[in-house]
Amino acid sequence: MDIPITDNHIHVDPYNGEGPLKIAQTFHRSGGKRMIIPNKPSWTFGEPFNFQKAMHLVLDYVKKINTESEVEAYAVVGLHPAELSRLLESGKNINTARDMVKKGLDYAQKLVLEGEAVAIGEIGRPHYEVSPEEWDLQNEIMIYTMKLARDAGCPVQLHTETSQEPQFKEFALMADKAGLKRYKLIKHFSGPYTDEIENHGLTPSLIATRDVVSKGIKKSNYFLMETDYLDDASRPGAVLGPKTVPRRTLEFIKKGLISEDDAYKIHSENIKKVYGIE
Repeated sequence: MDIPITDNHIHVDPYNGEGPLKIAQTFHRSGGKRMIIPNKPSWTFGEPFNFQKAMHLVLDYVKKINTESEVEAYAVVGLHPAELSRLLESGKNINTARDMVKKGLDYAQKLVLEGEAVAIGEIGRPHYEVSPEEWDLQNEIMIYTMKLARDAGCPVQLHTETSQEPQFKEFALMADKAGLKRYKLIKHFSGPYTDEIENHGLTPSLIATRDVVSKGIKKSNYFLMETDYLDDASRPGAVLGPKTVPRRTLEFIKKGLISEDDAYKIHSENIKKVYGIE
């Protein structure tokens, strides 16, 4: 069975890391077929708050991978919640920061509608403490983005604090409020919350450690897999490496922990359902 092994959330960065081609080649040699790549925050290339450039950089990286490697690459565009935090820290008032972030997200939707990207993300709320005012604004922006995704017919990759069943329920109710189908809301960097009772119909994108994947597959094969690889030379070993998703998938098949049918469901059918990617 030809299994199009897909890393659902992997970064590339020629400014601070190895860059798109080297990462794609490493991924492919390990058995990977498809990479779904969110843009990195604007400060990573030295131009804070240049949100459009951040998005166009990832579009360029995706085109390079698709034309010069054997890997299929797809772009996800948006504003990491830390962008709002930095706007507020820079002295922008809350209304100005809100307007700048929403304008950036409008542009992300435009790129999806033009077929340049397959999802909006990673968006959400911080994994660190912020003021109540910022927290409320982050939640407002999450719902705003879900409405943009609803109108564009695309999914959203969600970055949040560590989340369990109560947070999944909260996000699911946000999706309902926005009119976005729950499965179109992808919880990036998810734990093994693959049972619908736990995830409330959202799509969990499991961080591909042995522990998380082995626990997740015992309950359901409805999930995606990711590394959240940063491609940042200043943080070697941060999160998981680009070989991890293909190696973990093939290892689990060999050990009988995941069937080939399960692997096909995870890497092909689930990807098609959420993103519309064949």
